[in-house]
Amino acid sequence: MASLLDKVSTLISANLHYMVDQALQSNSPAVIDQYIRQVESNLADLEDAAAAVGGEVKGIQRRLHEQEQKLQDMDRAIDAFLVEGNESAAVAVQSRYNSSQRLVEAYREQLTRQDEEFKNLLSAKVKLEARLATMKAEREELTALLELAKSKETTVKAVKNLKDLTGSGDADIARIANSIRTRLDKASTASEIQMASLDQQMDDVLEKSELDNQLSERKKKLGLAS
Repeated sequence: MASLLDKVSTLISANLHYMVDQALQSNSPAVIDQYIRQVESNLADLEDAAAAVGGEVKGIQRRLHEQEQKLQDMDRAIDAFLVEGNESAAVAVQSRYNSSQRLVEAYREQLTRQDEEFKNLLSAKVKLEARLATMKAEREELTALLELAKSKETTVKAVKNLKDLTGSGDADIARIANSIRTRLDKASTASEIQMASLDQQMDDVLEKSELDNQLSERKKKLGLAS
């Protein structure tokens, strides 16, 4: 269980900025896809582990309740035997009572440990789900960015070809080339503006301090601020 939580902790603390930069540099979302696959796999493992531990917690709670009920019954029986003057029976039940009491304490300790483990698993699951949602959103924006980059490369190539045409000496071709080049310059500028906007959106999504500020304001409104 500890190894699973270690893996999950590593995924939660992964540098998303770095992965997005790597994806942009390599012109491929492969590094992000790999992260997403790892997160989804570990989420499935977390759910299985949480279900197993949660089942153990319920089982321990049930056994603990049964033993506590037995303790109460034995406690009353001891008093009843003493009232009757049957000390040998009282001693025998007292011995059983002591053993059951030790078992109850063991159950309580076990319940505390397993319940803490269950809470840790659920907490890790929530955090990992949040990271997965963030990275999936980043992948969509990254895909759009890469498409824009490819479009820009095509534009640059087209402009280069038009420059070659312009130098051919044909006046009509030159005029057509200049007209098309003007349109391409406009499209290229629009692409740059859109890319700048997407870059800003990515920074906003990944900016932890902004998220913290928003949550802090919500806490103030709800009266939860310390």
